[in-house]
Amino acid sequence: MNGAESLVRTMVKGGVDVCFTNPGTSEMHFVAALDRVPGMRCVLGLFEGVVTGAADGYYRMKGTPASTLLHLGPGLANGLANLHNAKKANSGIVNIVGQHAVYHIDYNAPLTSDIEGLARPMSSWVRTSPNSKSVAADGAAAIAAARSAPGQIATLILPADTAWNEADGIAEVPAEQQRASYSPQAVEQAAKILHGDGEGTLLLMTGSALSEQGLALAERIASKTGCTVMGPTFRPKMARGRGRFSIDRIHYVIDQALPMLAKFRHIVLVESDDPVAFFAYPNKPSVLRPEGCDVHRMTSWGENSVAALEALAGAVKASARDVKPQALAELVKPTGALTFASIAQAIACAIPENAIMVDESLTTGRGFFPPTAAAAPHDWLQNMGGSIGFSTPLSIGAAIACPDRKVITMVGDGSAMYTIQSLWTQARENLNIVTIVFANRIYQILRGEFDNVGAGEPGQRANDMLRLDRPTLDFVALAKGMGVPGRAVTNADEFNKALAEAVAEPGPRLIEVQM
Repeated sequence: MNGAESLVRTMVKGGVDVCFTNPGTSEMHFVAALDRVPGMRCVLGLFEGVVTGAADGYYRMKGTPASTLLHLGPGLANGLANLHNAKKANSGIVNIVGQHAVYHIDYNAPLTSDIEGLARPMSSWVRTSPNSKSVAADGAAAIAAARSAPGQIATLILPADTAWNEADGIAEVPAEQQRASYSPQAVEQAAKILHGDGEGTLLLMTGSALSEQGLALAERIASKTGCTVMGPTFRPKMARGRGRFSIDRIHYVIDQALPMLAKFRHIVLVESDDPVAFFAYPNKPSVLRPEGCDVHRMTSWGENSVAALEALAGAVKASARDVKPQALAELVKPTGALTFASIAQAIACAIPENAIMVDESLTTGRGFFPPTAAAAPHDWLQNMGGSIGFSTPLSIGAAIACPDRKVITMVGDGSAMYTIQSLWTQARENLNIVTIVFANRIYQILRGEFDNVGAGEPGQRANDMLRLDRPTLDFVALAKGMGVPGRAVTNADEFNKALAEAVAEPGPRLIEVQM
């Protein structure tokens, strides 16, 4: 077999059996190997940002890495924004990036670039295979890096001649490293803090702590000690809905985040980091915790936070008997005009059992949490890196990882246009994804930031850089052009009906919410 086939067979044997791809000339032998080797599902994306975002979504839901196949330096560069988001989410991904044949690189052909230099900022592991006999072993090492705890982005650069020349065979992927446990001393310290000042303590959790089991343990601890439990503004994945402990998240807007945290004298970090502002603003702090508040780390990313929370619950003698039922918002299908509140109620009523909610709603979605706490049990995924255009690609990976679950994607019109090609892949793969586009015809998040940074009152030219009109985007027509049925709604009654139909039908659907 050649190098490309040895790599594909190594990947399949190593449990990497999905490849999100946008290949070019240098990757054709890899494409041919994908054709010959059974067991690898290949998913084409029409833009590399779709490919890398899908791999992020796959890992978040499956817990194991998928691969990407990208064309040289420019192809990798096109995918870097969503690799940035994936890195911030600690998602494991195996990137395969084509390169010119080794003997061709010195000629400085038009597509020649420093691929390793492009890869390093978003990758924890980077390697260029020197020859065809090294490819399988290099691929095995990439898989081991990607599936470490926490997950990592591993980028393997594959010169064309290493793909077409003869290889030795399949390589064994090193055994998975055991997930790090936790520090008993850190748990003991957290227990002392809770015993001494429960009501003045915030348990700030993310990562595996936001699983259903982790949240249940945190609920017991909070009920017993009087501490508050919150999540950061954005989280990779969070269990939500009826029967699950509903927690608040730190508000994105600094002026609202500061009073949320003002009373705390201690913050215990469970995989989370010290809360900081998303951006710097004139005359506003970067660190959101109050002065004099002490920060204590109980677990880091990759540690077993559920086991740590179980130990903490035992240390403070918290049990299920201490838990009191939470008061949840009443779910009533809204009527009349489309407002932030009516949109939130309509979505909460429509969420089906075990749905996956992908949230890039930015401005519109800030009020979604209270009503959706009473919805059917679901998982909630958000943008960890802030690079927009993540949600529609992420939903592809989530839907492929969990084909028996409905994915509902909520995205603003500006964000949707970054990776609108995702709809084509959704249609081609017939994925169970409902895409809700909030069409307010403006980068509303940026309009708010213009005020927040104290830039003054926007004039005509500034407004032109924030508005999405002249011409008005028609998302129903865009969806139709890529094979996804869609409809526009202008009031809550139409939205309720469109959601019910889209959730009930298999395959992709789009709803444009005209606001």
